[in-house]
Parts: sequence; C-alpha cells; structure tokens
Amino acid sequence: MIIDGRTFVISGGASGLGLATARTLISSGASVAILDLNTETGSSAVSSLGGSSSAKFFPCDVSSTDSITTAVTAITAWIKETGKPLAGIIPAAGVGAPGLILDKRLNPVSLDSIDFVLNINLRGTLDLVRQLLPLLAKSEPYGPDKERGVIVMVASSAAFEGQMGQVAYAASKGAVASMTLPMARDLSRFGIRVVTIAPSMFDSAMTAMMSDKVREGLQKAMEFPARAGQPEEFASLVKQTIENVMLNGVVIRLDGATRMPSKL
Repeated sequence: MIIDGRTFVISGGASGLGLATARTLISSGASVAILDLNTETGSSAVSSLGGSSSAKFFPCDVSSTDSITTAVTAITAWIKETGKPLAGIIPAAGVGAPGLILDKRLNPVSLDSIDFVLNINLRGTLDLVRQLLPLLAKSEPYGPDKERGVIVMVASSAAFEGQMGQVAYAASKGAVASMTLPMARDLSRFGIRVVTIAPSMFDSAMTAMMSDKVREGLQKAMEFPARAGQPEEFASLVKQTIENVMLNGVVIRLDGATRMPSKL
C-alpha cells in the first residue's frame, strides 16, 4: 500500500505516538485526520504540522458512539473534498488508570476506573474501527493484491506482562492484541489488513505522568536499548506496516527485548 495521496485517521493523534505518526505519514504525502478529545490540543497539533492542508483536526471522544459518528461524518465529507481515499485507521487513543484489584485495606478497585480504561482503550478502538470500515471498504482496491487499506491498532507490553496495578489496563490491551487475527480474517475478503503494535515504555503523555522512581524501575527492566522508546520509532513501524502488504493478522512487539517484572 502506498501512502502518498491517501487519507489516514489517527485517534489520539494530537500528541505522543499519534502525533509522531501523523508527522511521518504527512511527510510521505498522506492526508491525516487527527482525532482527539481536547480541541485546543488538536488545533495546536495541526499548527505543529506546519498548518498543512494535509492535516485536519476533528474533535472526538472515542468513549462516545455519538461523538465518533459525528467525526466519521465530517471525515467522510473531508475525504470527498480532497479526493484522497481512506487507506488506514490508527486508533491510538489510550489511557492508564493504575489500581490494585484489591488494596491493603481490602477495597476492590473502582468499577468506574475499570470502565474508564476499557471504554477508551478497548471499546473506543472497536467503535472507531467499525464505524470507519464501511468507508474504507468503498475505497478503490490498489495494486496486484487489490488492497484497500490497513488498520494499525495499539496494544502494549502490558498485554503480555502486566504489572501489579495494571489489571484493567492489561485487560484492555490484551483484548486488542487477541482480536487482531479474527479481525484480519473478517476483513480479508475486502482486501483490508489488520496489524497491532505492542510498545513497551515510550515517551508519551501517559508516561510523562510517571514518577522518576517508576520510570527508573522500568528502564532497569529493559535490555537494549535501555531507554524509553521515542515516538518517531513507533511512527516508523506504522509506516513500514502500511507499506508491507505481507504484515497481516499479527501483533508486533516493539520493546527492545523488554520483559516487565511483576513489580518494580
């Protein structure tokens, strides 16, 4: 799949991994629809991309079906204006809300906290993908393989080695990883691929909230390189995933051989 002249939708696209991906795709000739909850942040992201006509911000709360529907309607109109067909969906919006399933005082984790994480990381991913799929399936097939596009989802190393306090987060990311293959099988008839990237600790808005102690502990668990990943490294893999048609139905770990311990 070529990137030039095509449109890609990125949720959580106003910062971190999403913004780096938008920058990389635009530099390759793509148009990018940036979805994010915060209008000010979204507008700032478009400005940081040079105010390019190739980037447009669409306010969207991925935990709300109605909000996604509104964004998809607006994106559809924008694509009709630009003439650049939809070729990829990258649901990168994500949150983490640490909490022990049972704390020292024998209080179970709040169900509201669990719902908050699942609604954004899992439900939001599925809802955005399903609402955009009819538009993606209408794109003209490209190349000898008749490919229409690709979905690149975002899991986490926590999907495999969740740490203490990560039950809800690991559940959400583990679900994203496990639905990769069945989704790829469902969509193969339409020439649509599905790939999930599972990063370890990367510099992002989420990890920026970590304490120095937690960050240092995580870095000690890393093999090589012994540092947080950079958003540009994630974006580079997204680009390669889009371009390499043989990548399908797979979860790719992007973690420098990191295997997280039970606790820091």
